[in-house]
Amino acid sequence: QVQLVESGGGLVQAGGSLRLSCAASGSIIRINIMGWYRQAPGKQRELVARIPTGGTTNYADSSVKGRFTISRDNAKNTVYLQMNSLKPEDTAVYYCNANIYDGLRYYASDYWGQGTQVTVSS
Repeated sequence: QVQLVESGGGLVQAGGSLRLSCAASGSIIRINIMGWYRQAPGKQRELVARIPTGGTTNYADSSVKGRFTISRDNAKNTVYLQMNSLKPEDTAVYYCNANIYDGLRYYASDYWGQGTQVTVSS
């Protein structure tokens, strides 16, 4: 059983910073792409950024480029999201996602974390 556990959310003033972490554990043979999504109240979940095992990171939301940085530590099966210069519009539940091959199936599957709340006050 694979689990993704997130941490690092909270309440911060506009202009502040937070660092989210997401650690994968369980039966893991290989982790492919990892990413962060967010869902604001009344809105659909949207991709924020993703990072492959090796290669170029991708920031899907242009509003976070230059403020957010995604990174990963493959030895720790962990992905991070450093968020700087936070704005009230960044308020959302942030979800970690990872495509993981666990060796129990013939294919890799997508797994999700439980979500962590990020609230930015003005």
